[in-house]
Amino acid sequence: MKIFLYFIGKPRDQPANALVAEYLKRTSRYAPCESREVKPNAFDFLDRHPSAYKIFLDPAGKQIDSPRFATLLGKLEDEGREVVFLLGGHDGLTDQHRQRADTLLSLSIMTWPHELARAMLAEQIYRAFATLRGHPYPR
Repeated sequence: MKIFLYFIGKPRDQPANALVAEYLKRTSRYAPCESREVKPNAFDFLDRHPSAYKIFLDPAGKQIDSPRFATLLGKLEDEGREVVFLLGGHDGLTDQHRQRADTLLSLSIMTWPHELARAMLAEQIYRAFATLRGHPYPR
């Protein structure tokens, strides 16, 4: 399993970037992961991951709690699937992106800055793996 956390927009908030880097570093103990900015008009980055499970963040997406998120990642890990997460830019996701998602996920009904949402997602990915491994972090 490999985790890809893609986001649209420049990562300018250094404290948020540090949080993302820290949680992905922790997650890399369990699965390789990488995070990067993508420019959807430049090329179709999803073509690089034809068999990946695609979880895209969208305010209208499904809300699930941390244990169910861990269960989902555990299932995908058992299947040996790559997982692609995508956070939209300030204008959100395009309809084309929404249609290509396997799951549309909402972190909250509240609106968050995109960089904080990225940090929250990175933390939830780490929390899921820690939960699956019985690590005490999720308590």
